[in-house]
Amino acid sequence: MVPLKVLIFSALFFASATSSDEPYTNRELLDAIAEKHKVFAKKRFFFLQETLDGVKDKSDLEKLEAVNNFFNEVRYGSDMKVYGQKDYWATPWEFLGNDMGDCEDYVISKYFALKYLNVDYKKLFFTYVRSTQFKEPHMVLTYFETPKSEPLILDNNNRKIFPASQRTDLTPIYNFNGDILDEVGKKNEKSHKKWDELKLNMQRKKI
Repeated sequence: MVPLKVLIFSALFFASATSSDEPYTNRELLDAIAEKHKVFAKKRFFFLQETLDGVKDKSDLEKLEAVNNFFNEVRYGSDMKVYGQKDYWATPWEFLGNDMGDCEDYVISKYFALKYLNVDYKKLFFTYVRSTQFKEPHMVLTYFETPKSEPLILDNNNRKIFPASQRTDLTPIYNFNGDILDEVGKKNEKSHKKWDELKLNMQRKKI
């Protein structure tokens, strides 16, 4: 049985969400998440909505900090441990529902939360790097205020946001933005397999 305080919280959540903008995760999807991952997973999405609502009228930097801090509280877990696959890009609902994921999953969830907050997606990039500390490939989310600006790094390993010049432990490999690639792809037929799989899973509301 769902505790009374959770039901009250749920009612307040939907009352506030439906009175203004659409919620990040709708009622039907939340119910499905609760059924699969239990009520504690559903509560994580309540707290996410509370976090997003708290900064929706703030600056980009304040939005970056709030989203980065929220998702960095999720536990790290390899794709093999969580999904039984070597390389899997989880939807934000899978990541937060499982309360565990790897570096790509942090980046994906931060990216879509920031898009929800109307941060211009063309300023955000999935950035492949090599970590000198962990001696392995890694992914972070980067934010470019302008195309020529020094990017800010949102990383699950180092929780504070720093300009790229202060992250001497990371060697950049390349930047990627699937939404931009999709726009270009309409003309040039470019694609990215993992991004395409992620889009399909998001369309299916995979949890």
